[in-house]
Amino acid sequence: MARAIDCLVNVDMGDAEPPEWMVRVKEDTFNAAGASWRSPELAELLDDMDANGVERAILLTKIGKDGAARDRAQRYALARPDRFALGVGGFNLLRPMRALRSIQSFVRDHPVAYAVVGPSFWGDGMYPPSDAVYYPLYVKCCELDLPLCINAGIPGPPIPGEVQNPIHLDRVCVRFPELRLCMIHGADPWWDVAIRLMLKYRNLRLMTSAWSPKRLPAALLHYMRTRGTDRILFASDYPVLSMRRCLDEASGLDLSAEVRDAWLYGNAAAFFFAGAGVTSDREGQARQPAAEVRS
Repeated sequence: MARAIDCLVNVDMGDAEPPEWMVRVKEDTFNAAGASWRSPELAELLDDMDANGVERAILLTKIGKDGAARDRAQRYALARPDRFALGVGGFNLLRPMRALRSIQSFVRDHPVAYAVVGPSFWGDGMYPPSDAVYYPLYVKCCELDLPLCINAGIPGPPIPGEVQNPIHLDRVCVRFPELRLCMIHGADPWWDVAIRLMLKYRNLRLMTSAWSPKRLPAALLHYMRTRGTDRILFASDYPVLSMRRCLDEASGLDLSAEVRDAWLYGNAAAFFFAGAGVTSDREGQARQPAAEVRS
């Protein structure tokens, strides 16, 4: 069984009635009308991970879900820090100082692997990542040595998608070479743009979250086999896609064992967890995790 780190897992999608846009995503993007996305209990999630060789998972949470009302992701990470870390979003970038103080405080008190923002999902989809409204967030992530994940590609919900064209990251990478940056949810239909940017910028990665491995484009698989062996990270976007389905399909792709292990495990270990007790075969990329530079 292949080892894996699942870099994007949702554990609260069944806790409330799904919004209309999520229903549309299920029906129109994933062709799963009537499907029910459940919120797993801790033991259930661990069993699923163990059954599929997933050694560690990054659970999504939001700023503001804290304290006595701690959400599932934070509770699970607190209970099993050896298995879980957090990806944190929900920043109001139109009130930057408040957002920066919240990030500083949250990262100090929680096992955070990365911050996350979706340009199509806030501000009415008006602000591409090259807009100065993001600059305070970029600076804070650089200060904390905290990786930042940004949605790329046309989103599933019926909301504006142009702001998630990877070309907007071109200026970001030029101006913030210290920023560890990862495109998430693929880059459809701009895969070639995303690959070209990763050839230019050493600080840029891409995560295959929410993509069935058998649907990944040939251009990306070629890049993984050649110059991009260290650039592509695995994630399921569970429960949107199951760990079992993603990893079963990954095993069937025409990839060498070394390339597959880098994608499923080693690249995430180096980019998100280096120095945090997660071993990687790509020691040349190892650097301190955000958790070790907060004090």
